[in-house]
Amino acid sequence: MRLATYCRPGGGPEIGLIDGDTLVPLTTDDGFSPSMVEFVALGADGLRRAAKAAATAPRIAADTVRLLAPIRPYNNIMCVGKNYYDHAAEFAGSGFDASQKQVVPDIPVIFTKALSSIVGPDDHVRVSDDPTYTSDYEGELAVVIGEGGHQIAAADAFAHVYGYTIVNDVTIRDLQKRHVQFFIGKSAATYGPMGPVLVTADEIDDVNALRVQTRINGELRQDAPVSDLIFDIPTVIEAISAAVMLQPGDVIATGTPAGVGIGFSPPRFLSPGDLMEVTIDCIGTLSNPTV
Repeated sequence: MRLATYCRPGGGPEIGLIDGDTLVPLTTDDGFSPSMVEFVALGADGLRRAAKAAATAPRIAADTVRLLAPIRPYNNIMCVGKNYYDHAAEFAGSGFDASQKQVVPDIPVIFTKALSSIVGPDDHVRVSDDPTYTSDYEGELAVVIGEGGHQIAAADAFAHVYGYTIVNDVTIRDLQKRHVQFFIGKSAATYGPMGPVLVTADEIDDVNALRVQTRINGELRQDAPVSDLIFDIPTVIEAISAAVMLQPGDVIATGTPAGVGIGFSPPRFLSPGDLMEVTIDCIGTLSNPTV
């Protein structure tokens, strides 16, 4: 299923099932309108309700609503740094990596991104707020956790994956370097575009076969298969849950391929008026202009 959070003109957030060019609102029979996190927590029962709604509920035209970020988790977005080989090399050689000197990490590099950074598809990213002029893009596949858990073994990890979406981990590189830990440089307001939809795991036959592509003003900058991850999705879930109690709706951004702005000489940072487009097969394109 392709699930979305949206708002109608003058209305508040709702969730729905996208079916072609129509959208089925997922409001329960008693009028309860859950958030996407609440819906994800329903698990298989929620999906059964959605299937029933798709067969019987009235539809609205998808182009009459505004898509929001598909999910706003209770926890910060969890992210994996330097998780593609070529990107690890370009980051190490960029002069902006103050965290450690390993080019390829031995274990997953985990950081978080503030909830207040999240915006939806087509929302503006305010790079003009960055006084360092070092804002950069990072297109990423993101995993949405279904059944939560603690100390999840890699062999069991996919049973905890509800679905997938796209995150653009926009970053102020100067702050990332200056503060060593990534949190501040990754968490500026509007620097967490997410969307356009949440696709349930059953819709994707082989997640490793998906490609992550990022275009800036139409120019292809990033292009790599998910199979190029240094630490695959089960390994990442095992590493995070070794300490963290994962909850339904948690979002894990799995890392970005080579081709970010700091990978060029000189660096090609974002400027107001740019258009960022991150595309992943089966999910769609997350498009955000900068101002």
